[in-house]
Amino acid sequence: MKKRIRIYGAALLAVAMTVSFVGCGNKTTDSKSSATTKPNQTSSTSGKLDQIKSAKKLVLGTSADYAPYEFHKLVDGKDQVVGFDIEIAKEVAKDLGVELKIQEMNFDGLLGALDTNNVDMVIAGMSPTPERAKNVDFSKIYYTAQQGVIIRAEDKDKIKSIADLKGKKIGVQKGSIQETLAKEQMPDSSLVSISKIPQLVLELKSKKVDALVVELPVANGYVNKQKDLVISQVQVKDETGGSAIAFKKGSKDLVDAVNTTIDRLIKDKKIDQFVSDANEMVEQQ
Repeated sequence: MKKRIRIYGAALLAVAMTVSFVGCGNKTTDSKSSATTKPNQTSSTSGKLDQIKSAKKLVLGTSADYAPYEFHKLVDGKDQVVGFDIEIAKEVAKDLGVELKIQEMNFDGLLGALDTNNVDMVIAGMSPTPERAKNVDFSKIYYTAQQGVIIRAEDKDKIKSIADLKGKKIGVQKGSIQETLAKEQMPDSSLVSISKIPQLVLELKSKKVDALVVELPVANGYVNKQKDLVISQVQVKDETGGSAIAFKKGSKDLVDAVNTTIDRLIKDKKIDQFVSDANEMVEQQ
């Protein structure tokens, strides 16, 4: 799946310095916030876990454009952020005995929001790459998925390998692992990086790009609903190891607590159920 490795490295400092809109709880014009929250303030005398319990809320940073991980859906007439990532976050909040608040923003601003204490954790189908791990702490892997390449159905006999993508435009989510994988494995293609997955799909359908690299569950979600799109035979190698939850560096107490929840959910096969339920919700849209 949205391993959306939704890639940060040395650029994190620059991001942190330019995300004043995040520090203020605002997003860019194309993003929404599903909750207005204030960050849990840091303290030199208490750990992150104590701060969250004291505030009685857990502020989650996510980018809800990556079904089935997290996405918008009308539930009982109300627009809500749902998905299996969100269900995992709810379980974490329940185990901590606090309220979950969702702070939505562009994927490429999430780690900057951690650095500025605007959110307590990030769950967004994010892969724990070595570069990211230099700047943030990660939980255990909670889900592993493969990468997929979406193309137009009319091109299914033309695009079957990476060689067939030579000279073509490849759409990827800005700041994602897919962006890095495409750069590394498709050097003869031109990359088009856009923050939102739905916009990338529109670019593909309007023939402004020739293929999209996304996680396979996300690819399946779009292909199952839009018959003019198919998943190509193109193989994208991914050794990043799955999706994990990100925290500000030095949050060991919180990481340990969240890992306990992840262990429980995996043991009880709850995550598999969350994934299945989220996929059904996508199909009903």
